[in-house]
Amino acid sequence: MKDIDDTRAPLLEHLLELRRRLMWCIGALIVSFGVCFYFSEQIFGFLVRPLSEAFGQGHGRLVYTKLYEAFFVQVKVALFAAFFVSFPIIANQLWAFVAPGLYAKEKKAFLPFLVATPVLFTMGAALAYYVVMPTAFHFFLSFEGQSGGLDVEALPSTDSYLSLVMQFILAFGISFLMPVLLMLLNRAGIVTRQQLLGVRRYMIVLAFVAAAVLTPPDVVSQLMLAIPLILLYEITLVTIWFTDRREQKKGEDIAVPE
Repeated sequence: MKDIDDTRAPLLEHLLELRRRLMWCIGALIVSFGVCFYFSEQIFGFLVRPLSEAFGQGHGRLVYTKLYEAFFVQVKVALFAAFFVSFPIIANQLWAFVAPGLYAKEKKAFLPFLVATPVLFTMGAALAYYVVMPTAFHFFLSFEGQSGGLDVEALPSTDSYLSLVMQFILAFGISFLMPVLLMLLNRAGIVTRQQLLGVRRYMIVLAFVAAAVLTPPDVVSQLMLAIPLILLYEITLVTIWFTDRREQKKGEDIAVPE
C-alpha cells in the first residue's frame, strides 16, 4: 500500500495535466477554425453541391433574409469544419490523459474503439452526403410547380440549408457510433449478447423512432437512417459473437494444464 501511495500522482498534478491537455484541444480548435474560416466559402460550396445537383445545372439559388446571415453562416461552417479537422488532435490528447491510468490489457481493448469512432462517423456522414441528401433534396424539390395558378418555387435560405445539412451529417454520423457503444457496454460486462438478442424487436422500433426524431419529417430520410441502424445492430451482434468465442477459446487454452 505504501508503494502505491508513493507512486500515485497528487490530485493537483492530475488537474494541471488535464488543463494542459484541454489547452492543446482548445488551441487546435482555434487554429482549425482560423484555417477553415479562410476557406469557408469553398467548404460551403462543397456542402451546397447536393442541393445544386438536385436543382439542376443553372437552376436554383440560395438567399439570405437578414443582412448578417451570410456572415454567420460562414462562421458556422468554419466551426463545423474545424471540429472535424481538430478531432484527431483532441482524441489524441484525451487518450494521452486517460492512457496512463489504464493497464496494458485495457489499452489494447480500448484502442480499437478509439480508432473505429472516426471511421464509423465518417461512414455515416458520407452516407448522408452522397446518398441521403441528394435523394431527400430531389424529393423536396419535386413539389415545385404551380398551385392555384401561382408558381411554387423553392427559395431556401443559407442558414436554414446549413442547419439541414448539419442535421443530416450529425444524425447519421452519431447514429453510426451505435456499434462502438454496444461493444463497449459488452466488454465492460454491462450487457451480454443474449440480452441484446432479447431486446432486438425493441431496438428495431427504437431505430425508427430515432430516425423520426433525428431526420427531417420525410419518410425517405427516416428509412435511410433506420435501415442502416438495424443492419449495424445485427452486425454488432455477430461481432460480439466472434469476440465472445475468441475470449472463451483463450480461457480454455489457459485452463488446460501443460
